[in-house]
Amino acid sequence: MDTIYEVLAEIEKERGYKFDLLICCGDYQAVRNYGDLHHMHVSEKYRSLQTFYKYYSGEKEAPILTIFVGGNHEASGYLSELPNGGWVAPKIYYMGFANVVRFAGLRIAGLSGIYNAKEFNRGHYERPPYSDRSEVISSYHVRNIDVWRLKHLKPADDDYTSNPIDIMVTHDWPAGIVDYGDKQLLLRTKPFFHHDIEHGNLGNPSTMQILYETRPRYWLSAHLHVAFAALVPHKSKNGAEEAAPTRFLALDKPIPRRHFLQIIILYENLQALELDIADDAELKLSYDPVWLAILRSTDGFTSISRTNAFLPSARSEERSDFRPTESELAAIAELGDLTIPENFRQTAPPLKEDTPRARLAPSSSYYRNPQTAEFCSWLGISDINKMLAETNPDNVAIAHYMVEESFADTSEINIDDDVSLFARFSFTNLSQIVERAAGFHELI
Repeated sequence: MDTIYEVLAEIEKERGYKFDLLICCGDYQAVRNYGDLHHMHVSEKYRSLQTFYKYYSGEKEAPILTIFVGGNHEASGYLSELPNGGWVAPKIYYMGFANVVRFAGLRIAGLSGIYNAKEFNRGHYERPPYSDRSEVISSYHVRNIDVWRLKHLKPADDDYTSNPIDIMVTHDWPAGIVDYGDKQLLLRTKPFFHHDIEHGNLGNPSTMQILYETRPRYWLSAHLHVAFAALVPHKSKNGAEEAAPTRFLALDKPIPRRHFLQIIILYENLQALELDIADDAELKLSYDPVWLAILRSTDGFTSISRTNAFLPSARSEERSDFRPTESELAAIAELGDLTIPENFRQTAPPLKEDTPRARLAPSSSYYRNPQTAEFCSWLGISDINKMLAETNPDNVAIAHYMVEESFADTSEINIDDDVSLFARFSFTNLSQIVERAAGFHELI
């Protein structure tokens, strides 16, 4: 991230721009300390701490508000604490498994992970400690429940002219997108794609329907380590006005002489794009009310099961269309301010100093993340972070911020008190681990 932020700073200096938002299309690698490297699907010889830990610890602060979706090379243990999204560091927001947020009048949707048919219909069951490496891998596989929820962003049945989503962000490409761009140029660059393209296996086969039905103005992806552009037109019905086309762009790896960065200047193209963005629009992230209503109405389908769970279809007798009703949207309006709170807290201990001892850290533990708890309680939905923690409570560690806050207020601590430190934390197992950046100590 240091490299990308430095490049953006140079562009701002040379061209007089002021960037408002950075969108990352996956493989962000939010590694807090060496323990998180155990949860990343990368060959051991290529595992590297990089520099995110400095943003997590507070040593650095992101110069630009940053949002990202997960890819297939992530600190999966950390991201599993934030299934509905949340701040991984100040000014750096993870979109969760799937999400829709608003920024300065723009509606931005995101889907993390890559497609795998075997895992597609299962629940989100993975969490540290992972039983084996296969769970580290399956943890970033896209689930049907998240795709299905995103499909409910489509507008009313008779609306074929609008673009309800401004920007869609995925790591994986939607399968079939190559038919709308220069396929031959792509194959000259990546000839080994030919077999997958021919058999319809290049990308996620479930997300092209999202593109057709929600008609994003922009669709941004990564994953395949090649830049590729496409333009998808949207046909109208009965001669009605057509919706704006979807501009698809996949970016390459952030290395020299590769197309890894794209500048999108919206304020100069508002009229052409038919975007309604006020001059004084707040440059803050906020929750999308329609998405919140979808999460609430489909909460009964939230699952952490390893078994396949199938969702209702139009042929079933139960409700299958969860596009929000007026009453469901009215209930969301009663929640009040939808600005996403800046409530980042450190769960795993930050790495203060990169030392040989720190590099021997064991696999990071699992934590209850207060951002997830607060969001789910506020919206009234199931807390996957809590559900997963309860599957193996003996392996849930005390969050670093709780220890820091407790010892910071020494006036309230009496070593001779009958009430233990753990009771004050509302945990029941007295042998829970409080990790350290260079290893761990166990409190008895």
